[in-house]
Amino acid sequence: MTSATTAAPTPAREENRAARLITDGMEPRNVIILVSLGIGLAQDDRLAGVLWALEAIVFAAAIPVAYIKYGMRTGKWADRHVGQVQRRTLLIPVIMASVAAGIGGMLVFHAPRDMVALVVAMLATLAVLLIPTKAWHWKISVHTAVAGGALAMLALTWGPLVWLTYPLVVVIAWSRISLRDHTLAQTIAGAASGTITAGLVFAALTA
Repeated sequence: MTSATTAAPTPAREENRAARLITDGMEPRNVIILVSLGIGLAQDDRLAGVLWALEAIVFAAAIPVAYIKYGMRTGKWADRHVGQVQRRTLLIPVIMASVAAGIGGMLVFHAPRDMVALVVAMLATLAVLLIPTKAWHWKISVHTAVAGGALAMLALTWGPLVWLTYPLVVVIAWSRISLRDHTLAQTIAGAASGTITAGLVFAALTA
């Protein structure tokens, strides 16, 4: 007789484990790092581009993550993905302030236009996400928004073949739904908001 501790994992457990790996591996912080480096490497001066990418990462990823970890230690929120929608209304403005500070530094020190456009597009996306979060207490998916926006900006930078990777956003959406962190509608709305907002802002500022 097989004991509970040695029983083989059920399909549902394996699915949830896969969903958790995807959710954590493709969390906004990691996607922001990838898109920042991707656009930095596309600059004529790659070294300068990477250095500006690091600046973007500090203000758009590192500082927000540090703030989230501080909030977890003090009990402000329970997990790194900040599942409580009411808490997100407090978190998003703080992240927006950090991103805005990053934009200010880029403007003062004359960052390349593409790098400024990248971070402005991030700020615009956060502003759009804040609307349903604050107005209707609706937990729109930040994961799919950031992933969709990142792919839109990379496609505008590196070429339309990047759009072939868009199914990755669907996989991320699946992980969020599977973990019951979001509904299908919330993941679709997040992907659409991020893709359209970041894509339009980035295109307008780099035209």
